[in-house]
Amino acid sequence: MPRRRHRVKAIAVTLALGTAMFAAGAVLIEPDTPDAPAPGGTAAAAARPADTAAALTARLQRLPGDWNAWSALGMAHIEQARTTADPALYTKADKALRRSLSLQPSGNTGAETGMAALAAARHDFTTARTWAEKALASAPYSPAAYGVLADAHTQLGHYRDAERAVQKMNDLRPDAASLARASYTFELRGKTERAAELMRRSLTAATTDSERAFAHACLSNLALEDGNARLALDEADQGLREAPEDPALLDARARAHAALGKTDQARADWQRATDIAPLPHLLLALGETHQALGHDEQAQAQYTLLRAQDTLRTSGGGPPDTDAILFEADHGSPVRAVALAEQALRTRPFVAVHDAYAWALHRAGRHREALAHADQALALGTRHSLWRYHRGAIHHALGNDQAATADLRSALGPAPALHPLHATDARALLERIGTRP
Repeated sequence: MPRRRHRVKAIAVTLALGTAMFAAGAVLIEPDTPDAPAPGGTAAAAARPADTAAALTARLQRLPGDWNAWSALGMAHIEQARTTADPALYTKADKALRRSLSLQPSGNTGAETGMAALAAARHDFTTARTWAEKALASAPYSPAAYGVLADAHTQLGHYRDAERAVQKMNDLRPDAASLARASYTFELRGKTERAAELMRRSLTAATTDSERAFAHACLSNLALEDGNARLALDEADQGLREAPEDPALLDARARAHAALGKTDQARADWQRATDIAPLPHLLLALGETHQALGHDEQAQAQYTLLRAQDTLRTSGGGPPDTDAILFEADHGSPVRAVALAEQALRTRPFVAVHDAYAWALHRAGRHREALAHADQALALGTRHSLWRYHRGAIHHALGNDQAATADLRSALGPAPALHPLHATDARALLERIGTRP
């Protein structure tokens, strides 16, 4: 069904480059966090990625020398992988993008940006940065290339470089993708009100179903971190009315239901989300929900799937993500979780990895080392309830009850953005502190 397109006004998004603003530009390109819009920003097609890929494949059968179509096919496969969790699609994307580059080796900004997006999707952020810089050498005014460059810099811990890339992207084209990245810079800083304002502008500027769904999911998560579970539920419901099969929106609604104490409804949404896209963070959420409800057999079934995914990742040489680290720390071997986190941190010194490393160290009994990384995870001011819970538990293990209480209360908030399993543990820790002599 055709939808009304919105004209994007030339809105100046000011990201101050001083002490007032410390930014990072990734729009959640990994499974630790909600899904990002298609790598190409507003160039993404409104059709489903599978339909786009099928149409492009048909075109290339007639016109095999169309290098632009090959690069577009590569991008469509990346988007398919994002929504289906099928890693084989990354191989298809790589082949399509390299075919485009073989047909047009120079000035092929679309394929170079696609290679950057593919490397980022595979968590190879150094390579992503290299390809994004190559794309910008070909086309210095490419907003999409600046977007992927910002993503790469963020995950590499180069926050000021990421900030500059986000500002340049917004200067060139303040569309839905640019405004979403600007929103995330403020979210990472803990400025959720400003982040929500920019995400609403991104929603207004959205021209595709994918962009609108992404904006509603982000607005839901921002509301939940602010303790407004009702608003979080409303935002997720609004998005699901347009995109009922979007896993990020189902995840957002599940989290809102959980915060409102509706654990069974949360479980149903997480089950539906994993049926659509068995992404690691969704499987982990569903498994831990079953565990919280005392459904041990169902929980183990999800954990078995997660272990199988990790085996595939390891066999393919892929780097560990934070979900794998946290899963191993809580449901496997904390010692192995530490090793995975150390591997991840060497190539991706992002705040989320510092949090996962902190939790792995804590679970392995190395609390003093854990605290240093928990502090690094929260150094930007990010309002992430799970990270606060992690640091609170670490403070408790070190005997600092005052700091532990502050973090645990912040983690629980007016409505717990924490998963039900973690919220229960946080409350138990607070009760234990209250009775400690």
